[in-house]
Amino acid sequence: MGKKVLILAGDAVEALEVFYPYYRCREAGYDVTIAAPSAKKLQTVLHDFVEGVDTYIERPAYGLEAHTSFADVDPTQFDGLILPGGRAPEYIRLNEHVPALVSHFFETNKPIAAVCHAAQIFATIPEVLKGRELTAYIACKPEVQVAGATYIDANLHTDGNLVSGHAWPDLPGLMREFIHKLEG
Repeated sequence: MGKKVLILAGDAVEALEVFYPYYRCREAGYDVTIAAPSAKKLQTVLHDFVEGVDTYIERPAYGLEAHTSFADVDPTQFDGLILPGGRAPEYIRLNEHVPALVSHFFETNKPIAAVCHAAQIFATIPEVLKGRELTAYIACKPEVQVAGATYIDANLHTDGNLVSGHAWPDLPGLMREFIHKLEG
């Protein structure tokens, strides 16, 4: 039986940060489930940098079907977790089921890939980050530190079962390390 991977997403998830891992895992033969607040078509967004603008810009991107809701996910059925960024983490972290879902992967030492703004999810479960190291989009550095972790100023970082990436350009390395951990 193939590995099962869970991706937590929501509207305004960064398109590259959800599609790249989704298709890369499917290419590897994994059974991938995208969970969101509800099973529906999500609106992804594209984040990019434009000369003369101090921060990234956002544009609408592709639609993406969420296979199931957070409430219907049994995390014990999955071998790994992917947390894409974008704006989705800022609100899905408030969903009553997300903290327990994410905590399960830390408690069972299953591989976790977190990229960009995914680190915002950890603010609701700071106990999982105490003493850990990770990278994230630089704007998330304060949340990483408040959660008790050390922010690593690098494109990629691995600390135990947690593989973290700064932003979407770092997806090839992030997914290579995540798959390496998943294959154990």
